[in-house]
Amino acid sequence: MARKSYHGKVGVKFKAPYTTSKNKSMLRNVVTDLIIHGRVEVTLSTAKELAPLADEMVTLAKRGDLHARRQAATVVRDIYANKEQTQTALQKLFDEIAPKYTERNGGYARILKTGNRRGDNAPMAIVELV
Repeated sequence: MARKSYHGKVGVKFKAPYTTSKNKSMLRNVVTDLIIHGRVEVTLSTAKELAPLADEMVTLAKRGDLHARRQAATVVRDIYANKEQTQTALQKLFDEIAPKYTERNGGYARILKTGNRRGDNAPMAIVELV
């Protein structure tokens, strides 16, 4: 994929391919998948951004009050977590995942480096809930 360029006052500059809004949206999707499946495989840089966000979601779920639920709902996508469509990802986070970590003080997500991706040789990692 070629880099996009734009013309400014000082000549041609390069534009980053990933805007902040795209990055935020991607992280929301991935943290929701992490809550539903328990582990996801992403690039290493994405994993390093994802782990603190996942930790924050579990911390909010451990608090368990209405304000924490609403704060988590701004990040976690509103999709179903099971095939029967009876439980959303947010409900799973608060009802199943948070009670497992009542005794643990942080460090809820683990990053395991795997190999490099075949197509573009990007370093890959698995992020899972401990």
